Amino acid sequence: MSSVFTKIIAGEIPGKFVWADEDVVVMATIEPARPGHVMVVPREEVAKFNDVEPRVFAHAMNVAQIIATAQERAFDVERSVVTILGFEVPHTHIHVIPADAESAANLHEVGPAPASEITEAMMTLRNSLVDLGYGDHVPEYMDSL
Repeated sequence: MSSVFTKIIAGEIPGKFVWADEDVVVMATIEPARPGHVMVVPREEVAKFNDVEPRVFAHAMNVAQIIATAQERAFDVERSVVTILGFEVPHTHIHVIPADAESAANLHEVGPAPASEITEAMMTLRNSLVDLGYGDHVPEYMDSL
């Protein structure tokens, strides 16, 4: 059975995308810890991060670094944090969260955000990626690949 992320990548379920390449996509989470919170998701559905092909995992972490730089500029934060959990969806994903404190990585008390807030934050992040020179990886349309 396909994970929810596989269905989003396939266009079966709506998603908001800020990055896409042959190995990974970066999409909004519907339960952000703060505006600009995204997930780097390998296209291949692999439940545990330690089972992801090493080249793809290294690439995913590189993309997470690029996203973090874009978040810091776009959301005027000191840094971004990453976390890999994976119990809620059996498809490896790296959360990248703009942060002013370590508590931003606490995902246990987050809830759904209004769609308009998610869209606005993703547009801001997409623009930051373009400004940093990564426009080739920003999908033409945020709502599809």
